[in-house]
Amino acid sequence: MSLTCSDLIKRGEALYGRQPAILFEGRTFTFAEQATRMYRLANALHSLGVRKQERVAILSWNRSEYVEVFGAGEVGGFITVNLNSRLALKELAAICQDCQPSVLIYAKDFAASAQEIAAQVGSIRHIISLDDTESSLHYESMLEQARAEAPATDVCPSDIAYIMYTSGTTGGAKGVMISHAAMAKATAMLSHECGVISTDKALIVMPLFHLGGKIEQMNFSLMGAQVVLKSGFEPSDVAETIQRERVTAAHFAPLMVQRLLDEVEAKPYDLSSLRCVHYASAPMPVPLLRRAIARMGPIFAQVYGMTECIGCTVLKAHNHLLDGSAEQRRQLASAGQPLLGNAVRIVRSDGSTCDEGEIGEIVIRSPTVMSGYWNKSTLTSEVLRDGWMFTQDLGMVDRDGYVYVMDRKKDMIISGGENIYSWEVEEALRDHPDVAEVAVIAVPDKVWGESVKACVQLRPGRAADAAALIEHTRQQIASYKKPKSIDFVEALPRLFNGKIDKKALRAPYWANHDRQVS
Repeated sequence: MSLTCSDLIKRGEALYGRQPAILFEGRTFTFAEQATRMYRLANALHSLGVRKQERVAILSWNRSEYVEVFGAGEVGGFITVNLNSRLALKELAAICQDCQPSVLIYAKDFAASAQEIAAQVGSIRHIISLDDTESSLHYESMLEQARAEAPATDVCPSDIAYIMYTSGTTGGAKGVMISHAAMAKATAMLSHECGVISTDKALIVMPLFHLGGKIEQMNFSLMGAQVVLKSGFEPSDVAETIQRERVTAAHFAPLMVQRLLDEVEAKPYDLSSLRCVHYASAPMPVPLLRRAIARMGPIFAQVYGMTECIGCTVLKAHNHLLDGSAEQRRQLASAGQPLLGNAVRIVRSDGSTCDEGEIGEIVIRSPTVMSGYWNKSTLTSEVLRDGWMFTQDLGMVDRDGYVYVMDRKKDMIISGGENIYSWEVEEALRDHPDVAEVAVIAVPDKVWGESVKACVQLRPGRAADAAALIEHTRQQIASYKKPKSIDFVEALPRLFNGKIDKKALRAPYWANHDRQVS
């Protein structure tokens, strides 16, 4: 029997009702209290005339109410649209024009934007303030007046639970439709495969407008564990919270791990309570992973997934062997093996299956795959084919089923007819002691069509020059793969989820060219 996200909430209330579910800014809610607030909000929205599968958008930083808005949609049958609060007003308005929400819920920092979006998007009938008590629709006042019982809405596994808009690394933002069945199955798979236990106290700092923050919150809540929610990531605050709350588990992007390590190496903190750290959004550079394990222990597990397919593969903590065999050390650079219930193939451009170790497109069959792109049926049919999702990621699989993600299709560099994978070049540069971070991109070349350029951020106080770094890469990878040029930058542009924004990096180099790399 397929479960819904509503079933998970009701299970948590029944089994863990008196246990703490979430801690946010000093305020704790039990599973029963949290569920009741979700029911109240769902009933309040129903009383406003909001019906099943209508869209309810939220514009806010992380806060406990954000989890409640998700939950109200899950029990009430609404589709939640978690707007990326870092987007420009024009981008937010365009997303709302696309998904046509009936309700917009907003935090005080976004009051002006919410009013402007509502003025531009005719579908928005109600705007609800999380903070302004003078607002005609104030969140807490609505909850106080609403019924506390679970709504009678018949929520089906195939119903859409959320529309989550992608970061747009390969084009404009796309609304990914995620069903109740896909999210509930992903929660069960990931909580099991990543070793979540009921006694965990889990730190969630990734934004809830990102799938990673949401699924990790659900993974721990499913098992009755407590979630410590933060509005954002600030290294000293995160280190202090882990120490004070005796946090046992956390979810970070690799950049966050790097910044946390910088903090704890400069000032002593007790992070000994941590027993597991899940990392995602991007692969962990092997040099950073070695540094993290040396400081924090063998507690890291990598999840490879995407908005369109919530859980693909996992590299478990016991696979992170720094001193294992050559094969085991090589697997540190992998994304792990398929999650239970998933199948992974590597295919050539003609759809045939690649040989072991041959690079091709990663395609996945999984119960956690999206239902499609909102209002984009043609694009959906290009990505979802014959029960498989074509990820647009390039990779390979070894004889033990470990998946290696080499590049995005559109990030691959073709120089003089040779395929060059940016991640391979980046790993060679990251191995240099002066390099803090690096992004490798294709730039136009009159002779070769494209050439390899590295954008390098040096460690504080270090001063390696371009010639030395290029020679360093030549010692590790084939000469044709080494960077032809290096630009030194103070900081690399990043998307909200911590990924390097290669689209922004490439743009100046490809201006006024007929071919645009994106």
